[in-house]
Amino acid sequence: MRTLFYHTASHWSGASRAFAVAARGLAAQGAQVTVVCGAGGGPEERFIAEGLEVVSVQPSGSVGPDAWRLRAVLKEKFIEVVFLHTEREHLVASSAMRLAERGAVIRRIPAGCIASVGRTGTFAGKMATSLLLFSTEADRARSGGGDRSFVAPLGVDVDKVKDARAASRAMLGFTDATQLIVCVIDQQSGSRVTTAMRTLALLAERHPALRLVLVGRADDADDTRMHAAALGVTSLVRFLRENDNTPEVLAAADVGWVAADGDDGAFACLDFMAARVPVIAERTPLVSTYVPDGIAGVLLPPADPSDTASAVARFLADDETRKAMGNAGHTRAKRDFGEKAMIDGFVASTAAAGDRSLWATR
Repeated sequence: MRTLFYHTASHWSGASRAFAVAARGLAAQGAQVTVVCGAGGGPEERFIAEGLEVVSVQPSGSVGPDAWRLRAVLKEKFIEVVFLHTEREHLVASSAMRLAERGAVIRRIPAGCIASVGRTGTFAGKMATSLLLFSTEADRARSGGGDRSFVAPLGVDVDKVKDARAASRAMLGFTDATQLIVCVIDQQSGSRVTTAMRTLALLAERHPALRLVLVGRADDADDTRMHAAALGVTSLVRFLRENDNTPEVLAAADVGWVAADGDDGAFACLDFMAARVPVIAERTPLVSTYVPDGIAGVLLPPADPSDTASAVARFLADDETRKAMGNAGHTRAKRDFGEKAMIDGFVASTAAAGDRSLWATR
């Protein structure tokens, strides 16, 4: 099957990572795989590093020109199936499919999200055969995807972070004496990041070895830094953007704090568990999907930072519980969330989308 991943985001994210894993997996099974992404952005560099065939394009800001550029790739590569994420990408790809007179489109919905379809998505669905791909059965059920939807559960390579803790700490410049919380953030983290920093401020005096590392991209990073300064914890907080070794960075933690949503949050849960790091997070449907409360971590209700600080202080003081939860999370990640099931989901949806009898119904 000749498959294309259309990804126009300018920054690497959990959604980018999901496409990279799927593209590698499909290519390993003999599929012809092409990635089309924006020129000069982080995703382009990362997809190339993954050994994938990448076609770089310069987005025009207008659907028409972008569709014509994509049409040329579809015809040159004889593409049959296109994976994408956003409604705009859906419209561009569907238009290109119509112009190329071939193929079907699969829109992947990020973990924990529902398939909201606006006017753009509705129009795109009329231009080319369109299927949906979810990360969980619960997401699929909430969206009412029906028989034109599939599930590809997120998965991680557990062996990638095997025994990574010591090297990761050395890379970050921390010793074993440091009590390290690594918090994964994104553009929607908002008050959850604030809670993490206020918790640090409340605990810092009694826990002088406590440090917080924030990993991920947030639009309000400057505000977050200002808030850290206002709380007097700037010297205790380090800001890191997601990079090539994010799973290894997370492996350095004594406690993993998940403040991100969507694919970023889901991958954070799985990366922490794979590295035997117990998880702390506010209880949400997304986090609850991956982290069993009291087994692989502690899920807290949205609360005053003082209440959260008390829970975190008890957690930091109980080495045996943290170790047991870390081991339980590792077992769960290895048993239930490997990359194979994720790739199998992409393969199944690709096979369905490649049914040429559906193309005639566009």
